[in-house]
Amino acid sequence: MARLILEKLAKVYQARDGETVQAVKDLSLEVADRELLVLAGPSGSGKTTTLRLIAGLEEPSGGTISMDGRIINNLKPHERDVAMVFQSDALFPHLNARDNLALGLRLRKVAKPEIARRVEEAAELLEIAPCLNRFPGELSGGERRRVALGRALVRRPKLFLLDEPLANLDAPLRLRMRELIERLHAQVGATMIMVTHDESDACGHRVFKLTKP
Repeated sequence: MARLILEKLAKVYQARDGETVQAVKDLSLEVADRELLVLAGPSGSGKTTTLRLIAGLEEPSGGTISMDGRIINNLKPHERDVAMVFQSDALFPHLNARDNLALGLRLRKVAKPEIARRVEEAAELLEIAPCLNRFPGELSGGERRRVALGRALVRRPKLFLLDEPLANLDAPLRLRMRELIERLHAQVGATMIMVTHDESDACGHRVFKLTKP
């Protein structure tokens, strides 16, 4: 899959009042190939911003992002082979679950039989096969979260970025989602970074703690 290295990564925003806001400061870490790293810390510590920098959705103010020995700072998001699952799920409300899963592959002009095969495989792995013809508004919070995970899974990226995948779920569903992520990591053999506020979500995986800059 992927080995990721961040070296002195920084992100500074310009506030409306003209002052600067340091979202990420001199962050250095290494994620081993096929590792699931848990990125933990309080609100404002730069967890989500770090994921967005890795995904290419934000431009670093300093430092480097390397994947498999190659600096990817200047690569566009679609060139990085990275899939990010957002905390908001970000599903298209006018598309059913099947089409939400397939959309990214269609945009990449993947052949229809291959799209169908990948969607079915992801649906079986994430236990959402019965939901494929339903729209996001007809799905539970846990089902929507799994569809969002499946949308990333079908792309078969080198690196998965999970932004608070367990947030806003009740305790039983949170435990079930944690088990699904564990199974996804084990079966796919993917490199993953998972953001959380709660270190108990780590389940024995390495935790990298962020503090407010």
